[in-house]
Amino acid sequence: MERTLISKIQQKDGQNVLIKGRILNVRSLGNIIFLVIQDYTGIIQTVFEKNAEVKMGETVAVKGLVKKEPRAKGGYELQGEKLEIISPITEDLPFDLARNELNLNINTLLDQRALSLRHPKVQAIFKLYDILLKSYETVMREENFTEIKTPKILGSATEGGANFFKVKYFEKEATLAQSPQFYKQIMVGVFERVFEIGSAFRAEPHFTTRHVNEYISLDAEMGFIQDYSDVIQMLNKVIKKMFELLEKEGQPYLEMYKIKISEVPEEIPCVKLAEIKKIIKKEYGYAIPEETDIDPKGESLAGKYAKEKFNSDFIFITHYPWSDRPFYTMPSSENSRETYGFDLLFKGLEIATGSQRIHTYKQLMENMRKKKVKPAGMEFYLETFKYAMPPHGGWAIGSERVIQQILELGSVKEAILFPRDVKRLMP
Repeated sequence: MERTLISKIQQKDGQNVLIKGRILNVRSLGNIIFLVIQDYTGIIQTVFEKNAEVKMGETVAVKGLVKKEPRAKGGYELQGEKLEIISPITEDLPFDLARNELNLNINTLLDQRALSLRHPKVQAIFKLYDILLKSYETVMREENFTEIKTPKILGSATEGGANFFKVKYFEKEATLAQSPQFYKQIMVGVFERVFEIGSAFRAEPHFTTRHVNEYISLDAEMGFIQDYSDVIQMLNKVIKKMFELLEKEGQPYLEMYKIKISEVPEEIPCVKLAEIKKIIKKEYGYAIPEETDIDPKGESLAGKYAKEKFNSDFIFITHYPWSDRPFYTMPSSENSRETYGFDLLFKGLEIATGSQRIHTYKQLMENMRKKKVKPAGMEFYLETFKYAMPPHGGWAIGSERVIQQILELGSVKEAILFPRDVKRLMP
């Protein structure tokens, strides 16, 4: 008999079918046993009139009769007739996957990742994440961006500084890409509009709920802009369309977390960094430390201000300091201590960073000299600007942070299948 997927059960009312999946729950009631079985399309309750020797977690094949049952999830259940254990478990599960909530601490959740990922609510995180990646690709193509894939093993660090991983590359020393920045800028000179979905690596010794050392970045770069505001407007449009698709296609997963997805404004409010610092001090009595552009508490309060003032879960913070932005960021023509760099905050957490870039060779070299950035190892990138690059800018979105904020997860690590942080290299 050909396998029937659980999502197609309602089309088989009154028929005998074969389903295959994993047992999520086993419950006995007298001479009746109830099995909750899950495949990749859904779950269904199966009823047997006699005891079956099965355990939670085992993979099974079940033949039975499809019957309407209004009390069952999906309105149908299977009257079991034959059960085959395809693969048994050899030891008891370390925690109960049948619970609606796992209620595990983050270390147990991640140490037992191969099992915790089987829980329906954990699966929902990554089903929504799948839609997020699909939505980004869909929207970027609609806006005529070309998808590119850039190398992740590099001859020099993209962002400079010390926050990069060194790797042995045959007889040479290489680094893992902190971002695709150099390559996506180069490709603006080829396709004008490009985007990438790819891994980024940061050797930052953070151990927080918002940082990891490997993440998936949603990058973009666009040419022939008037100024940084063109980049902000495009990112605004992209985020709005993405969230509309997430709401449309991700409803079952949002409902599991009792989440109503945020509405993205047609025009996300923009506030200069210097101004938001003054507002936060005045409105909330908090002074952002001088040694940082904006700290996590400052971001949180900026998010609070955006909600109270504009009824928006989003806010752009613009004109970041020249001293804190990479050498390729366009300095402000109004204030040399500022740049046309910006961040996008969502519910008080930075989810994207971007800027207008320097596009002339002369200004780029001058800015590097001022920042004492040595051109060694970047010659292939710098040479590009000798051959006429259009005014351009772009952004990078931390994809996992978007999911973290949508579902209000306690840590960004919950939105990563197998997270890597300063303490975790396994599983």
